Amino acid sequence: MQRTLFIVVAAVAVILAGVLFFALRPKPTVSLNDAAQGARFVFGPADAKVTVVDFSNYLCPHCRDHALEVLPVIKKEYIDTGKIRYVFRDFPFTGQDSVIRAGEAAACAADANLFFEYHEALFRSQAQWANLSGDALDQFFADVAGQLGMAPATMLECLKSGKKQAGVLADRDMAAKLGLDSTPTFIVNGVKFSGSRGADSLNGWRKMLDDALAGKPVQPPQDGVSSQQ
Repeated sequence: MQRTLFIVVAAVAVILAGVLFFALRPKPTVSLNDAAQGARFVFGPADAKVTVVDFSNYLCPHCRDHALEVLPVIKKEYIDTGKIRYVFRDFPFTGQDSVIRAGEAAACAADANLFFEYHEALFRSQAQWANLSGDALDQFFADVAGQLGMAPATMLECLKSGKKQAGVLADRDMAAKLGLDSTPTFIVNGVKFSGSRGADSLNGWRKMLDDALAGKPVQPPQDGVSSQQ
C-alpha cells in the first residue's frame, strides 16, 4: 500500500513539474529568422547562404566542447573561406554575474581583434575562473588578455568602464525573446537545436552545413535536439 502511494505521489510530482516547466519556460516573441538581429560578433559574408547563430554560456560544459573541438574546424573550413556567416551571442543565466563579466571581457578583446582567441581562452580556463568574482575575476581576465598580446591594463580599463555590459544583456534578452532555455543553442537558417558532444558531432556539423549550402533542408547533428518554429 505504501509503495503504491509512493508511486502515485511520485507520478503526480513529475506531472506537476512538467506542467510548471512548460508554464514558466520563455515564450517566443521573435521569429527564429531574426536571431542574428542586433548581434555584435558576426563573421562571414552578410549574403551567405547559411547563417549559424550560436547562443553560448562561458561556464557551460557542452558550450566548451563545441568551442574547443568543433568551432576551430568550422572556422577554418566554412567561416574563413566565406561559405557561411557565423554569429556569436551571449546567454548568461540568472545570477551568473561572472558569465556576464566573461562576455564583457570577450567584447573588450574583440576591440583588439582578438575575439576568437579570447573566446577560446575563456573556455579553456573555465575551471580557473568559475569561482572568482570582483577584482580577482577582472584581474584573471586581464591576465588572459596579456597572454594573447593585449595589454592587461587596457582590458582592466575596458571592464571597469562597464561599457560592454549592455551588449551582453541585449544578447540575453534576445535569447528570452526567442524562447531559448538551454545552452548551447544553435539556430541554423531558422532551425533551432541544442546540445553538442564536441568532437563527436563534428561530422554531423559538416554534413549539416554542406547540405544547407547545397540547398537542402537543415538537419541538425544527431546529438542535437531540433525544434523548428
